Amino acid sequence: MNILQNPHLGTGLTHPALADVPFPSTDAQAPKTLLARCPAAGVTPLRSVPSLADALGVAEVWVKDERDRMGLGSFKALGAAYVIACDAENGVARGTTYVTASAGNHGLSVAAGAAAFGARSVIYLAYTVPEAFAERLRATGAEVVRAGDDYEASMEAAMQAADDMGAVLLSDSSWAGYMARPHRLMEGYLALMAEVFDRVSAPTHLFLQAGVGGLAGAAAAIARQHWGAGPRIIVVEPEVAPALIASIRAAGPVQTQGPVSAMGRLDCKVPSLIALKGLARDANDFITITEAEGQAGADLAHGHDLSSTPSGAAGLAGALAGGAQLGLSAQSRVLFILSEGPEA
Repeated sequence: MNILQNPHLGTGLTHPALADVPFPSTDAQAPKTLLARCPAAGVTPLRSVPSLADALGVAEVWVKDERDRMGLGSFKALGAAYVIACDAENGVARGTTYVTASAGNHGLSVAAGAAAFGARSVIYLAYTVPEAFAERLRATGAEVVRAGDDYEASMEAAMQAADDMGAVLLSDSSWAGYMARPHRLMEGYLALMAEVFDRVSAPTHLFLQAGVGGLAGAAAAIARQHWGAGPRIIVVEPEVAPALIASIRAAGPVQTQGPVSAMGRLDCKVPSLIALKGLARDANDFITITEAEGQAGADLAHGHDLSSTPSGAAGLAGALAGGAQLGLSAQSRVLFILSEGPEA
């Protein structure tokens, strides 16, 4: 495990590549209003887990359990499907083709949103993504195309296909010239944090796992707005995909290199610019965990009836690995997001 205390906390980055990048939205009311009209939407559990608090040596542990969000198995149901629902509100979803690349649950959200609103979805997967996931996408109505050896290569193929087809690219990341849809997508994630605010006061620690950083960026931004400077916000990435921590060290966005991670949903080598801009301002610490540490987090979650994957339990893995180095003590009150269910 590596830990970086954020030298840009409270001020953010001034890198030219981020000058025109918006901060993450904190308008939780927008997705809450739309979700209130969705029959499949429901509040996911916020679980107090005393046995896990004992295992970590802290006073209290809360787990926001996103494993059955809208029947899609992860928090991602709040993202792309929300964007497509907003398009439908404006009368432009039906008949539209949405194209994306996915390392996991984002593709399911695109597929489900497209199916719900009379649109078509085409999902590009790297060759390393398991075929079982491709079958889930097809069962949801998506066309699946294999391209590239990693997520970044599949995204390049998706971008080219969307341009060739005149289709709508719906990525969960953002880059220069591509901001509006990922900004809206991250806004959808705010609904899960609004559900937390209804239940608990400010934790001392909030652990947020990150791939491109969409969930972490959205959650950190609204946590700061709602709870202020109190919580220590810790961003957790795989050691082999350190896009955010490397960018914070470099004081600007960088592309990283590394082998494929077993934390597949977090195995992203390039940060979302919107997420990076927000997290540079809002996060206290950035940490990376090894593959073994990621598995240890999943094993710990399973032992407390919270079965997930190394990706879904990476925040827990960060707390387990970091311990006192991250200020955890017998007085700490800790919040985790269990972002997905176990592999089928």
